[in-house]
Order: sequence, then structure tokens, then C-alpha cells
Amino acid sequence: MVCLWRVNDKLLKRYVLRDNGFVLKSLPRDGPHRNERFSGSTRDVVWANKAHSNDFVDPFPASRPWFGDVAFEELIMTIRIVYLLLIALALLPPAIGTQLESVSSENRSLVPRQLMALLHAPEIHQELKLSSKQVTELESLFAQIDGPWFQLRNQSPQQQLPILDSLDLRVHSWLAEHTTTEQRQRLRQIELQAQSVRMLLGNDLAVELKLDSMQQERFAKLARSTEAAQSALQKAVMSGEPSDELQSKAKAAAKAEHDAVGKVLKPEQARRLQEMLGESFEIAKLKRIYPMAPEFVAVEDWLNSKPLTLKGLRGKVVLVHFYAFQCHNCHANFEIYRRWHEQWREKGVVVVGIQTPETTQERDPVAVKSAAAERKLEFPIMVDVASKNWEAWGNTMWPTVYVVDKNGYLRQWWQGELNWKGATGDKTIEQAVQQLLVEP
Repeated sequence: MVCLWRVNDKLLKRYVLRDNGFVLKSLPRDGPHRNERFSGSTRDVVWANKAHSNDFVDPFPASRPWFGDVAFEELIMTIRIVYLLLIALALLPPAIGTQLESVSSENRSLVPRQLMALLHAPEIHQELKLSSKQVTELESLFAQIDGPWFQLRNQSPQQQLPILDSLDLRVHSWLAEHTTTEQRQRLRQIELQAQSVRMLLGNDLAVELKLDSMQQERFAKLARSTEAAQSALQKAVMSGEPSDELQSKAKAAAKAEHDAVGKVLKPEQARRLQEMLGESFEIAKLKRIYPMAPEFVAVEDWLNSKPLTLKGLRGKVVLVHFYAFQCHNCHANFEIYRRWHEQWREKGVVVVGIQTPETTQERDPVAVKSAAAERKLEFPIMVDVASKNWEAWGNTMWPTVYVVDKNGYLRQWWQGELNWKGATGDKTIEQAVQQLLVEP
């Protein structure tokens, strides 16, 4: 999937199978955040500030450009989706059990899994003509599966696959029970459009198009070359090495994969493919493609507020930030949090701090309260002594800011200091908030 990373305020695109980023060792408190935490301890950390930002407004590939030359930016977007997290398997007939076997095992990691992201988008609901009852039932499904889906962003591909398969089965079962044949067919068309070139690695599509093994292996080889070129580029960029040549190689690899559609497919196969894709859907316009935010886990102590729930905050934009009061990287964000609270508290925006401890002193609610008063943090603060909310959100580092829309869906997040080495994470968050305030 395409992930966006901001390094010295420059956005970089890369291909990855994990959503937790570049890993550099031994960077405690020397980067934009305190060490990443895992199972109660610290481990290798991600050095870059990650932003699902408004600078990248096209989270899915454009729906048209498979049969001609396109710019590198479009090529990158046609191959992988942006997303924090890997997302669900394409909707493929005829039986649920066979759908999970539609891609050969060696190619599974190459094919974007996008169904769940699509299903979260209101524009898709409208395109499928889902009734209000269907949407309500779909959101009930999200309440059950979005937590596990969101937490997959921190796991290895090997750990992700069996969980994704389990979630896929639940989604396909729901679709079979609650949607019409016409709705499922249209959803499949849009899913294939979103998968772009990589859709041709699926065995089901190979059968329908009558692809031979040599054709499919050629597509797979080009996909692996693109992955390798992008991996080499990302390593060079993060290590500060010259990357112009690698950038050119990555661009060439992506273009070769894209252009192969017109070169490898026979005319009849290309014609049949266009028929299968149906009417072009403007996938780039989709805005809400992330899970529902995990509900707050009840704790004993809240500061500056009665206990809050995200359900109770529906209708408001919520900025949730994890911090620890002895984390100096968190201190760098405090002034921004104060500004947001003062600027927006009367405009339908709620800033909520979650103080999750690492040190002994950070586990003392009295010390947390004293530190908050000293820093003039007047917004609601949850004292997450047992780290239950940290775990529920699958959080990995201090500080991290999440943007939750009026309907309880995650729309953006930023890991690390918002202004680390010239980054403008605060502006990115503020732009998102302004957009969400005008949404229904």
C-alpha cells in the first residue's frame, strides 16, 4: 500500500506491506517521539512523522488510467492505496470459501485488499444505493470488526494474513445476507477498479479473462520489481543517501508494470476486462476510508471533565492525543494542544488527552494532575493508568494525534512531534478539522 511520510516537511511515497513504517534502532527520545511501545516495553521505533494528510487527496488510484501513459504520481496511486492499515479482500464470486483462495499464495502480498476501505465511504453507499437500514446494519458490522482491522497496522504481513482472512469472511457473509446481487456486482467492479493493475494477479480474474500462466507470471514479476525498486528507494531516503537514480528506477518500474496491461493482454482480453470493470467510478473523491475510532475504555480518573465517550461526543470533531507527561517530545506539542482547545472549544471541537504511562511517576494520578496544571492543560484528560486505551487503539508511540469526525470515524493521524524539524503537522491537522466542521 502507498503510505505517506513527512520528513523535514517533505512528503515521500513508498510501497510497503506494513503500516508501521521505517524502523531504525536505538532512537530513544532523539527523534520526534518517545520510543515506540509494544506489550509494555520499548522496541525499535519509526523515525518519521507519518501523516495521512490533506497533501495527499487521492487515497485511491484514478479509475481510468490503465491503458495509456500517466504521470508518475498517478502510477504510484494506481498500484497501492494509502492507508495506515491493510484492508479487506476483493468481493469475488461465487462462494466465500473460494474467494480467499482467489490469489495464489506467492502473490497474495502483492494484491491490494481494499474492500473494507471502500465500504466505509459514504460515496460508495450512495453508488450502491444502500438503504438507511443497510447503512445502519453495516455500521453495526464496523463496530465489531474495525478494532481488529485498525490494530493490524502494527503487525507483520505474516501476522496480518490470518486475521484479515477471518475479517474478510465476516464481511463477505454480511454482504451475502444484506445486499442484492446488483449491489454486490457493482461493488466488485469498483473494487477491481481500485486494485488497478494488481487485480490481474487474482486467479478468478485470470480464469474470466483466460490469462495463461505466462501472462500472469509476467504481471507478478513486474509487480515484484516495483516493490523491490520502491524498497531500495525508501531505504536510501531514510538513510540520507543520494536517491535520484533510485527514484528514476522506481519510476521506470512502476511505469513498466502499468504499461504491461496494454502489452500483455490480448485485444479480446482487454475488451473483456473493460466490460468487467463497468462504468468508471471516481475513486479519488472518497474521503472516509478508515475505521471507526475505538470507543474509550472506562478509567477511574479524568481531569478537567466528567468521563467522556466517543459515542457521547457524536456531532463534534474530536482530537485525541496520547501523551506521557515526562515525555519531552510530548511537551513540544503541548502549546499546540492548548491553542486548539482555546481556538475551537466553542466551535464543536473537543480536544481529549490520554495520559498513558511508561515511568513509575507517570502512573500516579496525582502527579499527572499536577503536571497538567503546571503545563496549563485545561482540556479533558483521561488518566490511562492500566494502558487499556493505549491497547484498544493499538497505539505505539508518544505523542500521537488522531482526528475523529462527527460520526466517530478516524480521518487522519500524526505520529511524533507536530513541528519536528520544520514539519507542519499542526497545519495538516487544522486543515482537516476545518474540512470536517463543514461536513454533516
